[in-house]
Amino acid sequence: MTPEAATASQPFVMGASFWTATIIFLLAYALIISEKVHKTVVAIFAAALMIVLKILEQKEAFHSEVLGIDWNVIFLLLSMMIIINLMKPTGFFEYIAIKSAKLGKGEPMRIMTIFAIVTAILSAFLDNVTTVLLLAPVTLLIADALEVDPIPFLIAEALASNIGGTATLIGDPPNIMIASKAHFDFMDFIYNLTPAIIVVMAAFLFILKIMFGKKLHVRPELKQRILEMDERDAIKDPIMLKKSLFVLSIVIIGFVLHGTFNYEPATVALFGAGLLLLLSGTHEPHHVLAEIEWPTIFFFMGLFIIIGGVVKVGLIKWMSIEVLAITHGNMFATSMLMMWFSAVASAFVDNIPYVATMNPLIIDMAHQIWPHLQGLKLLHNPELMPVWWSLSLGACLGGNGTAIGASANVIVIGLAERAGKKISFIRFMAYGMPVMMLTVLISTIYIWLRYYILKI
Repeated sequence: MTPEAATASQPFVMGASFWTATIIFLLAYALIISEKVHKTVVAIFAAALMIVLKILEQKEAFHSEVLGIDWNVIFLLLSMMIIINLMKPTGFFEYIAIKSAKLGKGEPMRIMTIFAIVTAILSAFLDNVTTVLLLAPVTLLIADALEVDPIPFLIAEALASNIGGTATLIGDPPNIMIASKAHFDFMDFIYNLTPAIIVVMAAFLFILKIMFGKKLHVRPELKQRILEMDERDAIKDPIMLKKSLFVLSIVIIGFVLHGTFNYEPATVALFGAGLLLLLSGTHEPHHVLAEIEWPTIFFFMGLFIIIGGVVKVGLIKWMSIEVLAITHGNMFATSMLMMWFSAVASAFVDNIPYVATMNPLIIDMAHQIWPHLQGLKLLHNPELMPVWWSLSLGACLGGNGTAIGASANVIVIGLAERAGKKISFIRFMAYGMPVMMLTVLISTIYIWLRYYILKI
């Protein structure tokens, strides 16, 4: 019997450990949502409590594939951060932004559309947080040159980054977590989610035109400012740029083929990070490693231990029983519930801890419906697959609903505030919520048509 099956088959008792772990879990989530204490601090302390109070043994927290830290997720994130940190000083992202603005011929609406497309594509193959971090400062510069309000551009980029990031395994942290737990490869996401995201993105560009089209007009002489910019001036280190693009190409090809060669995505990313560090000729890598988002990494690590604790005591099993009671074991109803509950929850709760909770719930629920199945036969059961994709679409697209729904939104708002352009919670939601509702509705129709009508 596999560890997953053993964990799923153990009966749970609502004893002292159950209630202690549940209280730690609920208090940690309440503090994370309130933002009164930094989420990384909360995650580390709550994780430590789980181990100190013997809810999880240290060996389980650090080494158990079912209950402990998911090192595949951690090293995939770390490695991609190293690659991006080495690429950042080359000026590549500034070059793309200026080139995109010139392609738009100085027309604000056209520039916004191109920026949204570029943001979505980069978010699919890098990650959405990094993409907005790199593009937002240049966006502010271009909006300033056009003498237009940068806030519509920044909101459009945040929303586009969450949409684009949904399309691939590496685009959004929730997808990385789902892939690791469900043992999906890069091409699984391309095959199952990218078609939906192409339709969603087309609808998003249409709604952008409705929301902002009439507000963005500039004088001809201001358009000329954009056309006079030279994108080549943005490239600071052409040799390092060539090395970076070479390694990034290898990594992306590796992601596409990793299932064929039986490598984990983290292995591919780690090879790319190591190769680029070697090619960069960096004698002292301290500055590259110092720029890694360590708070995010430790947040993930703490979160995995917290979730491991509540899985062990049976809270997740109890939640999965309640879900099955609502849907009566009907997989279509479960998919729809997962889609919309995930979207609404992720609009108000960071989608990373939400997905961390849902992953084991889906696995436990599957064990109860198909107790005779194990391993990939269980996780990749054709009836369960739409539930996984509904979780991904709901959690990633739901993050667009409010300013706190996704990390990319928080980053954009912070950058805007530093530039003296405050984006209020209400203003973001006025644009984000309609986009969220439309894109989740399209995703619902997609799941229904593809998996329940056409069955492909």
